Amino acid sequence: MASTVAAEPKGLEKLPFKPDGYNYWTWQGRKIHYVVEGEGLPIVLIHGFGASAFHWRYNIPVLAKKYKVYALDLLGFGWSEKALIEYDALVWRDQVVDFMKEIVKEPAVLVGNSLGGFTALVSAAALRDQVKGVVLLNSAGQFGDASSGTNDSEETALQKFIVKPLKEIFQRVVLGFLFWQAKRPARIESVLKSVYINAENVDDYLIDSITRPADDPNAGEVYYRLMTRFMSNQRKYTLESVLGELSCPLLLLWGDLDPWVGSAKAFRIKEFYPNTSLVNLQAGHCPHDEVPEEVNKALLNWLSTLTSTPSQAA
Repeated sequence: MASTVAAEPKGLEKLPFKPDGYNYWTWQGRKIHYVVEGEGLPIVLIHGFGASAFHWRYNIPVLAKKYKVYALDLLGFGWSEKALIEYDALVWRDQVVDFMKEIVKEPAVLVGNSLGGFTALVSAAALRDQVKGVVLLNSAGQFGDASSGTNDSEETALQKFIVKPLKEIFQRVVLGFLFWQAKRPARIESVLKSVYINAENVDDYLIDSITRPADDPNAGEVYYRLMTRFMSNQRKYTLESVLGELSCPLLLLWGDLDPWVGSAKAFRIKEFYPNTSLVNLQAGHCPHDEVPEEVNKALLNWLSTLTSTPSQAA
């Protein structure tokens, strides 16, 4: 599929699409893809589930005029290696923490959409004074009791040796079919249009940036592990526990029309963490790509307050 790199209907600057990617960093023996542009205070952009650094195509060129912008592909996504490991929120936290230490090498602002938002939060909690601020765009993560859940030690022999293996076989068959369906360009376009209120930017570039990584031989197994292990394990890490460890300014750029993550979560985050600024946008789940001009303007305005005044803990 040919990617669209020039002629933008809105005249927006866009990161050129490179089928072979931009830069690579070896992390724990795994190949990690990232983009870096500009000079100044570092801004690290972290994509959401199923996306890549290319999802920040309309943000990188604008932000890079004033800041040093990094966008990395999380392990298992985009142009980064499709490692066959047990995925967990802490895997990506450790990846971002080490990326900050080995590549960025100075305090930065972390910006994340969806899954990348929660990754930015847990990374900031771990890095503390190495993070000047966090920006969430329709972030993943949930409020709740982190200690709740079943006790694996109380499983019966029937559950352990019969029910769970049969359940796993069934999950593999079903998820294998769903992955085959999900990687088809027409299906990807349909899903994107369901979460982009204005689907004008659902184009060949965006679809290609999602379908190419899905052709990796390990992509199906990674998808299975993400859908079974990670989706169940993420309940261990709640927004209360992570926000309770945060000590920097927080900006919420929230698409209020998101069918997956509504505006109620943004208001609850702001209520829980007072050192929060909230900008509501008439957009869906990916406001940075759907209304990039509004996101870039709000983000640049907020960033200017970080560089002009000392940051204060909440």
